[in-house]
Amino acid sequence: MPDSDLNPSRIEDYALIGDCETAALVSRNGSIDWLCWPRFDGAACFAALLGRPEHGRWLIAPTDPKPRLSRRYRDGSMVLETLFETAGGSVAVIDFMPVGHDNSSVIRIVEGRRGRSAMRLELILRFDYGASVPWVTRSEQGDGIVAIVGPDMAVLRTSIELQGQDLSTVAEFEVVEGQRVHFVMTHGPSHLAPPAPLDAEAELKATEAFWTEWSGRCTHPSPYVEPVRRSLLTLKALTYAPTGGIVAAATTSLPEKLGGSRNWDYRICWLRDATLTLFALMDAGYYDEAKAWRDWLHRSVAGSAEQVQIMYGLAGERRLAEWEVPWLPGYQGAAPVRIGNAASAQLQLDVYGEVMDALHHAREGGLSTPPSAWDMQRGLVEHLAAIWDQPDEGIWEVRGGRRQFTFSKIMAWVALDRAVRDAEKYRLEGPLEEWRALRERIHDTICRQGFDSGKNSFVQFFGSTELDASLLMIPMVGFLPVEDPRVAGTIAAIERELLRDGLVQRYRTESGADGLPPGEGVFLACSFWLADNYALQGRDDEARALFERLLELRNDVGLLAEEYDVGRKRQVGNFPQAFSHVALIGTAMNLHASGPAERRGNH
Repeated sequence: MPDSDLNPSRIEDYALIGDCETAALVSRNGSIDWLCWPRFDGAACFAALLGRPEHGRWLIAPTDPKPRLSRRYRDGSMVLETLFETAGGSVAVIDFMPVGHDNSSVIRIVEGRRGRSAMRLELILRFDYGASVPWVTRSEQGDGIVAIVGPDMAVLRTSIELQGQDLSTVAEFEVVEGQRVHFVMTHGPSHLAPPAPLDAEAELKATEAFWTEWSGRCTHPSPYVEPVRRSLLTLKALTYAPTGGIVAAATTSLPEKLGGSRNWDYRICWLRDATLTLFALMDAGYYDEAKAWRDWLHRSVAGSAEQVQIMYGLAGERRLAEWEVPWLPGYQGAAPVRIGNAASAQLQLDVYGEVMDALHHAREGGLSTPPSAWDMQRGLVEHLAAIWDQPDEGIWEVRGGRRQFTFSKIMAWVALDRAVRDAEKYRLEGPLEEWRALRERIHDTICRQGFDSGKNSFVQFFGSTELDASLLMIPMVGFLPVEDPRVAGTIAAIERELLRDGLVQRYRTESGADGLPPGEGVFLACSFWLADNYALQGRDDEARALFERLLELRNDVGLLAEEYDVGRKRQVGNFPQAFSHVALIGTAMNLHASGPAERRGNH
């Protein structure tokens, strides 16, 4: 293979496989470079994505130095198939993670398609994010190896003869047309017996059936059904099935600026994603998943309203202490590599609006509501009433100090608005007159202090002249109608100042307001929001053109990161990003009919 294939350096060179409890990233060259066990947030077994091969990877590829390759997901599934064309023949590597077992496994099937192909395997097993070298022994059954370090065990079973070499496991073998060679790696706790073996062929059939049945239930009718279905599959794969939580991405510390320090852990569940995720699932017909997400939301924020966080762990864990991994150099030198997220301790007022909005639309969508839900919501509103006028760190989790962010206040208004609407429609008890009065007061404050008449636009924070792409949500949450001149002025100002090659920046990082070094890619979710605004304005041709431009940024298997570097034409940020795919689904629905942007803002 050419060097660029042997050492893939692009984020978009990866595909995702998963079992709804954890996930792995597979590169175009046949190497698994990222895998966290036993959960999304577990210590990595393969961490070459953030380091070097010696920090853990699993390569299966032809020995031919220059194969031609292509790959695809099998229709409607998360089963990945990479086809290598070599001088002697063609061979496919089929990668997947079987669903529904007590222990997570990665299964790789090498299938000869034509002629004869020489293959090689290199397995570098490392735990604790590449730091811990396991003790590796041959299995008692003689069908592979067992690797143990501390609490972790990995068992690799195969009919191929494996050899140890320089703290790694290697093999060379051939496959001919019609031959299939199986590799099954399973994680388990080291204090128990090795996990039972799996039948690779039976698991392939069951896994493919699981995903195709699930994706086949998609009821989205628009012309963009293929990208919507792939985005839904990605969202499902990022779901932690035992609790219903959905992680923001499968990775940590993939940089928002190549070589930079804007590197964060996204293997965590954000409350901010709540409403749009709920819409995406319900509008596509996935009410079980929507209910599981809503229930995760209920459990996570349960307790004192004063202690509500902006993000939680997979099961609602609250301690997400941030620490750095000094032994990993980071993706292409983008350091530091961070585990956990210190933003979990920030005050971000917008999440109160997101939670209230999600629970409001869950009621509207017919999801059964727990008896305690309204009491919990009342507690959130009562606490918000006492703190809504305080400065906070805002939607983008700035680390440069608190400000009176306009979007935070808008979402505080949303929280009061949804509380009033639910109380009125469903005859729920609450101090309606107080809530109505506060809702009006917040609205007046925002229109007076968050709008710059000289710019004819709402601004990032009170007294500022800076713009913020989160203001595109104003008509989408119903704060003001899209026909309002102030909304039109805000959209126009964002077009003038935040567009880069037709795509949307979150804000000007050069202002220094976020307390971080300047520079990042355009934010893909914000670019979808601009398309949503075009649709609301009746600018259908522009909305469709922008949406289709965004679709072109997906990689060859339909996946999107968080951001896009327009200069280098590269995906940047954590990958694949749930919020980008949720936004894609929302825009596809907005372009087809009365979508979430219109329904969310209609009151």
